[in-house]
Amino acid sequence: MIEILIEPFQYDFMIRSIVTAILSGATLSLLGPFTINRNMGFMADAMAHATLPIIAIGVFLGFSISELGVPASIIIALFLGYIIKNSNIGEDTAIGIIFSSFFALGFVLISVFNVTINLEDLLFGQILAVSSFDVLIVTIMCITVISLVAVFFKQLLFYSFDPIGAEVKGLNTNFLNYLFLILLSVTIVASLQTVGIILVLSMLLIPAAASKQVANTFISSIFISVLFGILSSVTGLYLSYFFNLPSGPTMSLVATSIFIICLFISKLTKVRA
Repeated sequence: MIEILIEPFQYDFMIRSIVTAILSGATLSLLGPFTINRNMGFMADAMAHATLPIIAIGVFLGFSISELGVPASIIIALFLGYIIKNSNIGEDTAIGIIFSSFFALGFVLISVFNVTINLEDLLFGQILAVSSFDVLIVTIMCITVISLVAVFFKQLLFYSFDPIGAEVKGLNTNFLNYLFLILLSVTIVASLQTVGIILVLSMLLIPAAASKQVANTFISSIFISVLFGILSSVTGLYLSYFFNLPSGPTMSLVATSIFIICLFISKLTKVRA
């Protein structure tokens, strides 16, 4: 058993992949409960897809996804936040327009610039291909996100549950809204190589949804969500290594399995009660 667990550590690429999986899984699942509580799942999906044009331009100019991470995420967060706040067509409609138009623009730019991008890796992730520089960038981004969540935790928690009450209490709700959008987009961009654009939403929401089934409080659901996120990422990576499976989809399926188990436990507990 011990030999099986340590076998992947013989290879440098697996060490880099495991570190990246842990960081991405922990950070995505940390923001997951806030995202679910604020009904921002569609927003998060739009953020992931909106990165495609910036990635296309960056690759054309000679940058990697990791190097584009911070500026791309900030631009996306500020743009989405501004459009939604100042739109009179409804939040879901505005997000839907941005979602589809940015994604379409990304494919057009890839064709126009004739850049070489492996769309399968971009859509579903390719964690086994991360470099040491990618690991460094992801580590810095994840530590920054976790630190800011810790510093502004009480304010984000208050605003998440009662935005009107937070404004009445004198909190700068505009700042908190844009801060969370930036944290969310930074985390999504940092996780693109782990699970890709399509599956990043599953790793953001599924561990949080699973924790919601078994947690008694919101704070406990955050810790359980992080635990589930790390477990899903690492287990999925091990399964993909030993059974030659695509890493991103495997992580997502492990997270889904955990959710089903938690849902069953929750229903069973209610029946007994």
